[in-house]
Amino acid sequence: MTSSRPAGPRLPTLEDVARSAGVSRATVSRVVNETRNVDPEIRKAVLAAVAATGYVPNRAARSLVTRRTDAVALVFSVPEVHAEQDPFLGQVFSDPFFGRIVGGLLTVFRPRGVHPLLMLADSPYSRTALLAELQQQRIDGVVLVSIAPGDPLPRLLTETEVPTVLFARPTTPVPISYVDVAHHAGARLATEHLLARGCRHIATVSGPLDAPAGQDRLAGFREAMAEHGHAFAPSVEGNFTQDGGERAMARLLAEHPQTDGVFVANDLMAQGALLALRDRGRRVPEDVAVVGFDDSSAALAARPQLTTVRQPVEDMAAEMARLLLDRIERPDQRVTSVIFKPELVRRQSA
Repeated sequence: MTSSRPAGPRLPTLEDVARSAGVSRATVSRVVNETRNVDPEIRKAVLAAVAATGYVPNRAARSLVTRRTDAVALVFSVPEVHAEQDPFLGQVFSDPFFGRIVGGLLTVFRPRGVHPLLMLADSPYSRTALLAELQQQRIDGVVLVSIAPGDPLPRLLTETEVPTVLFARPTTPVPISYVDVAHHAGARLATEHLLARGCRHIATVSGPLDAPAGQDRLAGFREAMAEHGHAFAPSVEGNFTQDGGERAMARLLAEHPQTDGVFVANDLMAQGALLALRDRGRRVPEDVAVVGFDDSSAALAARPQLTTVRQPVEDMAAEMARLLLDRIERPDQRVTSVIFKPELVRRQSA
């Protein structure tokens, strides 16, 4: 008695790709395994044949050749919180900023067959678990997004010598590649726009001052104000959340009721600032002009829609992915930084 398996569509093989591209099976194998000594035109033809045939490489076999897993860790390092809170939902999924980072990374990782593994580092235990995964070589590299003040993870990752790229300049100097925006220049753009509108009593809601972004945006604001003869400009520290922006704006209005222009250091806080202004009967932009920072979905959801400084988060994340893959391929290259230029996006709030 014989047995037979159910008939089904046959999966494409290396031989199918080779026939489609008009090259040898060995050449296809070199391209799939990302061997570097392949003519660019041949590589292009093979990749086109891979797409046309729908060939999916055998990851296990490929790992034996390349000693790579095609998996990278996407690590969100956030401050420790109380156990009853859910930091993952509260600080990652609910913030459009993080979603934009993931989207930008996938534009580079997905075509290369690289699989990001989402991880949260919010405690010494979770950081230790991450480092253990790296030591067991289950991950090729790390994309790190850190919003934890004094975060030890950038330093710990450099000590493991695992390829790592960081979103934003680290809080303490460590030899790690990173991508950032020119925060200082962006704050100047926002401030100079308020000054050009004729605002005379300008204040700012800063970001947290234990973070480089918060420090740089406040410094850019103060420098632009000083260059236009404003030796003092009020500021209240916020925490990059909508509630924090609402509280900070309420405090500014209580202490400086003459305020007629405000630079808010991110769009979520600016949304909160708009709520505080509305509750106190201040019209935007007629009574108080508001400029945010990021050009996130929060800027479009705000009423009125926010004039803001665009931080090209998706492009920055895509560059992080490219830097990481390059560093995985060539681990002996020096660390580097890429700084993106901000731009002002004019809408209704200023």
